Amino acid sequence: MPTAVDTPVPDRTLPRPPSAGAGRSATRAITRRTHPLWFLAPAFAILLVFFFLPTLFNFIYAFTDWSGFKAAINPVGFDNFTDLASNGTLFRALRITIVYAVLVAVFQNLFGFLLAVLLERDTRLNRLARVFFLIPVLMSALAVGYVFQALLKPDGGLNALIGTVLSRPFDYGWLADNTWTIVVVALIHSWKWMGLSMLIYLAGLKTIPDDVIEAARIDGATRWRTFWAIRSPLLAPAVTFNVATALLGSMNGFDIVQATTGGGPARTTEILNIFIYRTFGQGLFAQATTMSLILFLLVALMAFPVIHLLRKREEVLS
Repeated sequence: MPTAVDTPVPDRTLPRPPSAGAGRSATRAITRRTHPLWFLAPAFAILLVFFFLPTLFNFIYAFTDWSGFKAAINPVGFDNFTDLASNGTLFRALRITIVYAVLVAVFQNLFGFLLAVLLERDTRLNRLARVFFLIPVLMSALAVGYVFQALLKPDGGLNALIGTVLSRPFDYGWLADNTWTIVVVALIHSWKWMGLSMLIYLAGLKTIPDDVIEAARIDGATRWRTFWAIRSPLLAPAVTFNVATALLGSMNGFDIVQATTGGGPARTTEILNIFIYRTFGQGLFAQATTMSLILFLLVALMAFPVIHLLRKREEVLS
C-alpha cells in the first residue's frame, strides 16, 4: 500500500498576478488595436489647416507691408507696431474695448446671478421663465442688434412707450450720446447672454449640498446670512466661468456693436474688432493683421490673470 509520503500532492499554487508594468503594456496594446491614433488624423488636419496655419500667418503678416494696393509682400519689422503706436486711434480702440469688456462682464454676471436666484425654485412658472430668458442666447447677435437699433431710435418703440407713460413726446437718442452709448451697447450684449450666465449659476446653486444649508439653519443662521455666507462662496467656480467667458466674448465682440452703432457716434463705441474691420476694408491688410495680433495679446494678458485670481479665490473659499 502506498504510504502518505508516496501519495502525490496536487499543485495548488495560485497563478501570479501580472505586474503593473505588464498590465499597462497590455492596456496600451488593446487601446492601439481598438482605438488607433490615425483615427485622429482628419481632426488634426482640419485643425492644422483652419486654425494653426492662419494663426501662424497672422503672426507673420504682422511684420510685412501686405496691402491691397500692391502684389509684393516685403518684411518691414516692427514698423506696423510703431505706426499704430504713434497713431492715437489704436489706443483709443484699446481703451474702448477694455471698458466695453468690463461693463459686459459686470452687467452679464449681475443679471444672470439675479435671475438664477429668482428662478431657483422648481416651479412651473420658473421653468417657463428660464426658457424665456434662454431664447436670446439662441438668437443671432446681428438680429438682436438690429432689433434694438430699431427700438432705440428717436422715433422708435422705446421712446414711444416712454412718451405714452409721460403723456408728452419723448425723443431721446439712446444710440447717439457720446458718453452713454457704450453703456447702452454693453447692456444689449449682456441682455443677449445673461441667460447663459443664469444657467451656469443655476447649476451651481443646484449642486450645493442640502445638509450644509440645513446645518446652517440649525445653528441659527437666517436665510439671508445663509445665502451670503455659505451659498454665495460655494458659487466661486460658476463665477470664474461666467466672468472669464463674458470677458473673452466681449473683447472679441463685433456683431452687436456693428449692428447697433457701427462704432459711432464719433467712434465712441469703436471697439478693436470694428477698427480691424474698417482697416481691412481700406486694403491695409498688414495693419489690420497687426491689430488682430494686438487683440490676441490683449485677451491673453487680461484673461489669464483674471482666471488665475478667480481660481485663487476658489481655493481660499473652499
